[in-house]
Amino acid sequence: MCGICGKISLNGAVSENLIHKMCEVLEHRGPDDEGIEVLDSSAARGGETRSNNISVGIGHRRLAIIDLSPAGHQPMSNEDGSIWIVLNGEIYNFIELRAALEKKGHRFKSHADTEVVIHLYEDKGVECLKDLRGPFAFAIWDSHKERLFIARDRIGKKPLFYTYKNQTLSFASEIKAILQDPEVSAEVNRPAITDYLSYGYTPTPETMFKGIMKLPPAHFMIYEKGNIRLEKYWELDFSKKLKLSEREYCDRTMELLEECTKIRLISDVPLGAFLSGGIDSSAVVYMMSKLSSKPVKTFSIGFDDGKYNELRYARIIAKQFKTEHREYMVKPDAIELLPKLVWHYNEPYADSSALPSYYVAKMTRGEVTVALNGDGGDEDFGGYERFMAARFAESISKSPVPFKDKVIKLIVNSIPESLGFKDRRLRLRRFLIELSKPYRERHYNWISIFSEHEKESMFTAGFAGEIAGGDSFDYLDRAFNECGSKDIVDLVMSADIKTNLLDDLLVKMDIATMANSLEGRSPFLDHKMMEFCASMPSNMKIKGTKLKYILKKSLSKALPKEILSRGKMGFGVPLDSWFRKELKDYSYGILMSDNCINRGYFERGSIKKLLDEHVSGRANNGARIWSLLFLELWHRMFIDTEKISI
Repeated sequence: MCGICGKISLNGAVSENLIHKMCEVLEHRGPDDEGIEVLDSSAARGGETRSNNISVGIGHRRLAIIDLSPAGHQPMSNEDGSIWIVLNGEIYNFIELRAALEKKGHRFKSHADTEVVIHLYEDKGVECLKDLRGPFAFAIWDSHKERLFIARDRIGKKPLFYTYKNQTLSFASEIKAILQDPEVSAEVNRPAITDYLSYGYTPTPETMFKGIMKLPPAHFMIYEKGNIRLEKYWELDFSKKLKLSEREYCDRTMELLEECTKIRLISDVPLGAFLSGGIDSSAVVYMMSKLSSKPVKTFSIGFDDGKYNELRYARIIAKQFKTEHREYMVKPDAIELLPKLVWHYNEPYADSSALPSYYVAKMTRGEVTVALNGDGGDEDFGGYERFMAARFAESISKSPVPFKDKVIKLIVNSIPESLGFKDRRLRLRRFLIELSKPYRERHYNWISIFSEHEKESMFTAGFAGEIAGGDSFDYLDRAFNECGSKDIVDLVMSADIKTNLLDDLLVKMDIATMANSLEGRSPFLDHKMMEFCASMPSNMKIKGTKLKYILKKSLSKALPKEILSRGKMGFGVPLDSWFRKELKDYSYGILMSDNCINRGYFERGSIKKLLDEHVSGRANNGARIWSLLFLELWHRMFIDTEKISI
């Protein structure tokens, strides 16, 4: 993986110095090399006369994975220099694509997958996107057509941000690179704050910066004659279902998992794997061990708090497959890392698992340059309790009262004992409170950090008036509308892929790995795997109270029973304990400061109440406190005149 950036304008020359500055802040994404090209289309090329005075600058920071030689340097051009590309990502099927292109007469000067994209574009234009397999974000300058073509992969693994104003377009892998341009100001997208407090991130296509946008996944953009247009080129379809036997679903699952893992082992640098001890990462390590001639290097993270510690499960897998295993323990003093996380994430980000994810990536980078992971397994095969809760809730809401009592008892018994009685009771209560509401509203209330009422009680009158009329629910509602299936589990899973996976989990993995110059690869997020899973009936994924039913059955002979039978723990952080003890003073100091309160978003009393209730044990506001801390530190890092340093 790498970092890319660029600018195109009809209003004056793009300077090489600006592109260099943009590249500099992306160095962590590509420490091995920097490349810059500034192209002026007012000049003739090959005897052609240019119709527009277009100035184009593109830049690249390289993390060398395939073809480590200078031939893999970017920006890269075709034979006559008329087409240039910068690419962030990996094209896993580049070998067969290259062979087909060579048969058509295309000549190659490197063994890099990037060069394949250039020639595929020459051959098919924007239709080349349909042939690419893997995560990518790229920009292609076509001097013949005088247009810039930028695109993002189907799932959205690789980020791409842009800003467009006065016939000028700037783009980059990270927002901070765009902010290097003095023509771009760092202003708060204030209405986005309420969405952030709901979801823990700024929903695509918005960002927390006014005027800076995310290119949505499975979309491309064309800049031509000073104008831009966006088009979607792929959609995950849940409406068409296969009719296979249980055995056939299992066989196809294992075939795809092996294929998707195998193509992600192509590398000219050392590989390893993140191992949580969950089913998904364990399945990937199993496949890597099966396909590799050497022991797999595995890396795990843990906490002193046993409720959050999964190390014993990771050790079971490490022992089973004889991996070279490494572990790291996260302590409360890890909060010192928070300003650095704020800088790397570019936007407020409320998922506290960013902390351990950063550490496991840092530890892993000490030994390998590429790490496979189990991301996407829950989204593909139905691994979240909220999917099962949606099905139960929909059934219960339509059922007679005696049946409701029976099902509710079943739900209580299905919640793992390890979570503790208090947590079980609170989760059941939350489930029951939402039971009578429409499924879309239920799901929104289950996943939101702050409810609409809680946000309203915190906001100052002035800020509430400023953002009046906005609705955080619209983002989730649009995702539901795009599903194409009427099955409740399909609806929730599809919406989850378009929201939580896209703007939370993929962002976390991209930032954690790229901040440490590490490439992350995710077999479960291969679009062929996701298409297969979308075509699978939901009762093959969730059967009764069994989550990920078909995946577990597929792996029944490969993984230990202790792994297959365990409940989902997640990659949580003991915030509840930290903010009551070691980090109590820190949280009060930041959130009760004049700097924070004077921004005009929150009433001082409401913030104090939130902190006091948590410290006293009357409520568990750990996730809410973390989200507010990240928001405040983001202002100090990117918006304030006197910025904090890392």
